[in-house]
Amino acid sequence: MKLRSIVFLSLLAAVAAVPALNALEKQPAQVYHARRVALTARLHGGVAVLFAAEEPVLDLDPYRQDEDFYYLTGWNEPGAALMIVAETPQDKSSQAQSAEAPAQRKYAEILFLPTRNLRMEKYTGIKLDADSPNAVQATGVDAVEPMTDLPKVLSGMIAADRRLNSRVWTQPDAPQAKALVEFTAAALGSSTIPDPHDVTKLTQELRVVKDAGEIDLLKKASDASIAAQRAMMQAVKPGVTERTIAGKMAAAWLENGCERASYAPIVGSGINSTTLHYSDNARTMEDGDIVVVDAACEYSMYASDITRTVPANGHFTARQREIYDVVLGAQKAAIDAFVVNKSKINDRDRRDPDSLDNAAYNYINTHGKSLDGKPLGQYWLHGLGHMVGIDVHDPADYPAVLKPGMVFTIEPGVYIPEEKLGVRIECDFLVGEDGKLIDLNASLPHTAEDVEAAMKAK
Repeated sequence: MKLRSIVFLSLLAAVAAVPALNALEKQPAQVYHARRVALTARLHGGVAVLFAAEEPVLDLDPYRQDEDFYYLTGWNEPGAALMIVAETPQDKSSQAQSAEAPAQRKYAEILFLPTRNLRMEKYTGIKLDADSPNAVQATGVDAVEPMTDLPKVLSGMIAADRRLNSRVWTQPDAPQAKALVEFTAAALGSSTIPDPHDVTKLTQELRVVKDAGEIDLLKKASDASIAAQRAMMQAVKPGVTERTIAGKMAAAWLENGCERASYAPIVGSGINSTTLHYSDNARTMEDGDIVVVDAACEYSMYASDITRTVPANGHFTARQREIYDVVLGAQKAAIDAFVVNKSKINDRDRRDPDSLDNAAYNYINTHGKSLDGKPLGQYWLHGLGHMVGIDVHDPADYPAVLKPGMVFTIEPGVYIPEEKLGVRIECDFLVGEDGKLIDLNASLPHTAEDVEAAMKAK
């Protein structure tokens, strides 16, 4: 056998092994296929083109796939594009029945893979392309074609049925999408560039309710995040830097199989506890400080979002405990007010009786006072929660009515800069099939007493 053949076969074997080397835990291929089929029902007979995220420029930025692209494919390599073609809608008009009517389109799905860069693969690892013999099996998509064919395929479809020109759906913020639309218009000799529809609005509708596989991944993200929060409670002490705590939590995430943080970790001590998205993590904790730790991780692209507030020395002062109990009471008030298919999240309309935000706010505003005797409601600065999924802030149409299969946070907070005192308690909740709330972080300390006990435990 010639040396060239041996090298070629070795490359094929390596390419075949790529999916096994992927650390992400994927769902079965039929799950992603079902999602693609579900999307076509919303395309009004059109075609959707979604692009994968590009490789990061800096080595310190690990690759993370575009959320919608991953939701529809489970594919975690850069530079690809997914085309989903809906069947031609039934048109009973006389024109549709005429001999000049365009041919009927059938459902189709194509994954376009970029041309391999063999030199770059020495740095990034071997990639898959359309010529790889196992491409269809590895990707789970019906057809795999070279990325170079994407403009030709799209313009050919529109040339065969000009009505399709106004039924193209893609990502509005993707530069590749803009380039594709402009090139297609030029290829078809069009003087006007069509304005494509926003496909992310359609994927949002699909992503908001999680299936069983997604819930399993979210629970794994939660479990790893809980382990890191417990490590934090053991490590927080006067004289320790905020960054040290963030580092110990990052180590726990990786040890528990997670690929990255869900967001920049927040370890805010003292006055920093009152800054909502503080992320410098540069201060050294002092005796008597309160510490807000908002930090969690992703497991196979699915996020967790947890916040706990702890005393730096292991013991809440009377005032710290008072505010802590108010915030915990607000979270419980929202939980107690929950009614499936009725309650709303991220609803700041004070007149809405179905708003869980209102339930929490009313509790905060009627329990405890500022040092000058005013209600504490003025010190709560953000909404009660948000959806969680492939993105830590998963898309939803807010205010969102909470239905079975939704996963969201309940995270009331009180931030009093003049006292250098901030408290936030945040948990991830799943709406079960029976309509009841399930606290995905139930095993993590919630009460002030349990937090102090966890900090003492060895």
